[in-house]
Amino acid sequence: MRSPDRRFKDRPWTADHGGMVPGGSGRARPFVVAVLSAMLLLTLAPSPASAGRYMGGEAGTGVPSLHGGAPRVASRSAVRWSDVTGAHAWAREAIDFVAGERRWMRDFRTDGDGRLIFRPDARTKRKHFARAIVRAFGGAEEPDPRLSFSDLDEGEAYWPFANVAVSNGWIRVGADDAFGPNEPVTMTEVHRALALARGLRPAVRGLDRIRTADGTRIRVPSSFGTTVIGMRMELRYPSQYEDHDVHPWTPMPRSQVAYSLWIAATEVSDGTVTYLNQQYDHVELPAMRDRSRTIVEWGARYAGYPYVWGGEWGLKSRSPLGGQSIPGFDCSGLVWWLMRRNDGGAWKVTPPRPYRGWSLPERTSATMAGATRERLKYRELRPGDLMFYDGSGDGVVDHVDLYVGNGWALDSSTSQGGVTLMWVGDGSWYKENFRYGRRIVS
Repeated sequence: MRSPDRRFKDRPWTADHGGMVPGGSGRARPFVVAVLSAMLLLTLAPSPASAGRYMGGEAGTGVPSLHGGAPRVASRSAVRWSDVTGAHAWAREAIDFVAGERRWMRDFRTDGDGRLIFRPDARTKRKHFARAIVRAFGGAEEPDPRLSFSDLDEGEAYWPFANVAVSNGWIRVGADDAFGPNEPVTMTEVHRALALARGLRPAVRGLDRIRTADGTRIRVPSSFGTTVIGMRMELRYPSQYEDHDVHPWTPMPRSQVAYSLWIAATEVSDGTVTYLNQQYDHVELPAMRDRSRTIVEWGARYAGYPYVWGGEWGLKSRSPLGGQSIPGFDCSGLVWWLMRRNDGGAWKVTPPRPYRGWSLPERTSATMAGATRERLKYRELRPGDLMFYDGSGDGVVDHVDLYVGNGWALDSSTSQGGVTLMWVGDGSWYKENFRYGRRIVS
């Protein structure tokens, strides 16, 4: 049995940058939202020039789902719930499976009519999450008698589940050996537990140890590996509405945890596990100057941020361009956040960005692609270049991401639910649909 990791549960996402950022297929919000966003933009932007350069969001394309299509939403059982309503239809099958059929999240008694209680909107407590993942993936593993907690006694009902989850490294505890049984789990913690429980430790290790060819360490958040792999497992619900968007620091509602657990247990095949482990087992970037490495490290901070149509802002504070209530990115918005220089008006991301950026007034992938006469071939790409794709095959660029070298790119797409580090080299959807690149870093 592995010795427990006693560092306190993840706290890499601090207020200085708001949280963290990961793919590119489109998740367009309704037309009305787009119109209102444009109206807000014109109202709030301090200069007509800045407003005129903004061109709204884009759906984009991106790597197809590893699961072969959109998640199922029809219920597969006749479980009767007292509090799972039409508003929770998106998670109904997941809830039926993890709390009805399998009872992994059957945490509450029935009501007076014999209907089950799930509390889909309540925050998920760590003790309930530990029990769920151990029931789902722990098999007959016995607790480690050498492991104890300062706030959870051995005789308590949740102690065996907390023990096994911590012993396997799925859940972390604090330096004072506190488990925090009644604290809520965050998105970061859910991704960590499910990625490791599904056997993706080699991929996680490869991401956490990312280096350049000359041995220089790329500084990434402490949960970078598990967060990226959680996004690649597609644990996030691909909703077109913001009410399902979560960030790495978000306390997870039970409906969201049910969905993630259901996906990890039923949709992530052994073949997918092998594929991701092989892809991320050893992540090496080319030797690069400090400036290029700083761009990569800035982008890595945002792994796990949600895909937001029209999103180009990564801080908790409202975007100065208006129309964006939560941090997040669409594909070209992520490129803007990483590369666009302050314009002296509405657009100002420094501080805290540690570099000035470059001229990039165009807002969508198509306009970014159309603004360059020099069209770089794949073999000519170097870190900091923009990569353009035609995922629909209609001859029009519909996706963009940022190349960081050796076949890797920082990317935001709906198939992954947000920002990730993606393989764009040989054999990838990206290489097959790549059209050309653009250099903006002199």
